[in-house]
Amino acid sequence: MKIDRLMETLHILNELGETDRGIERVAYTYEEYIAKQYLMREGTLLGLETEIDAAGNVIVRLPGADDSLPPVIIGSHLDTIYQGGRYDGLLGVVAGFEIIRSIKEAEIRTQHPIELIGFTCEESSRFNFATLGSKVMMNKVDLATLENLQDRNGVSLREAVKEQGLELDQFPQADQSNRRVKAFYELHIEQGPKLIKENKQIGIVTGIAAPLRLAIHISGKSSHSGTTGMKNRRDALLAAAELSLAVEEAGLLEDEYETVATVGVLDISPRAMNVVPGSASLKVDIRSIYADSRERVLERIKEKAEQIEKKRATPISMEIIQNDDPVMMDEDLAQAVAVTCEEVGVSYMFMASGAGHDAMNTASRWPTTLIFVPSVDGLSHHPDEFTEEKDIEIGVTVLEMEVLKQAGGFVNN
Repeated sequence: MKIDRLMETLHILNELGETDRGIERVAYTYEEYIAKQYLMREGTLLGLETEIDAAGNVIVRLPGADDSLPPVIIGSHLDTIYQGGRYDGLLGVVAGFEIIRSIKEAEIRTQHPIELIGFTCEESSRFNFATLGSKVMMNKVDLATLENLQDRNGVSLREAVKEQGLELDQFPQADQSNRRVKAFYELHIEQGPKLIKENKQIGIVTGIAAPLRLAIHISGKSSHSGTTGMKNRRDALLAAAELSLAVEEAGLLEDEYETVATVGVLDISPRAMNVVPGSASLKVDIRSIYADSRERVLERIKEKAEQIEKKRATPISMEIIQNDDPVMMDEDLAQAVAVTCEEVGVSYMFMASGAGHDAMNTASRWPTTLIFVPSVDGLSHHPDEFTEEKDIEIGVTVLEMEVLKQAGGFVNN
């Protein structure tokens, strides 16, 4: 592995979508398409097999000595959020490409084939639908759901993919859910501060927290702020504020399980300085790798909502709009990564991921592990997102050793 070449590839791909607001290589845009074409071209020049599947995922393949054996796969995503950073997703793709390129150049032929998958549309930014490419590949979404997706400009997913030479109706052809795979690896920046805080070089993810999301509506009564006495008000905003604090408290009570609860959206109506708010809507996100902990948070929120409803005479309705299962990573692969870290003298820790990744979809069908490298200041989804080159080199070195071990019995040509 050549770290200078890896960093150069990272730079080249980040020029696609670079703006003064950050990187915008958003799903199914020209910038993301050109990034896929770059990997296809570079892979072809190396004599690798390349393709873009029916859903727009790019695949680069190094055949094995016994090509009938299940492959070892490295994958992450190419797309960014709006005003995104330089490392989220892309680092894992570039790392995989550099590993395959280095193995090819060293004339090492592994027994198992090795593949790189650059997933499309991992971020929910454009179509409000996350990990689309890996969901399609794992047969975890139907066409009826995809048919209804559109971006903030009213462009449908169908229209967007057609501009890239794809057809939405052909997406099921990208299904690889029944394929035999020996191991799937995703290398990703942590997007949080734990590794730096604990002074560890590698994070070995044990599980990925899944969201339970609520839509809450509070009905108060709009009235004149100057003529409505304080004791006669049915203030929806104050009920929402009280409930928001209850969400925080419910999450804090599950701190030992690293469960988190967030009020990410709060809208009120009417929005006037001289009117008591008559209604409020909240969106709540609860995440944990422990389903029972997440349920306890939900029950506390429900209990507090009932109390607030009676106290303030503000009816509260609550709807669960998403309830995904937490995903555990493969224990054997995680332990193997730990052994490799010990062999090369790299510090590590086992940890959960609070953010979603393509690995949570592949884990439903393939043995999967997720490896984190540190994010400076824990910053991600921001133009200032940064990971030190030395930390990237350590992460890719560990990943390369794991891939070679899993690919097995390599011989020089």
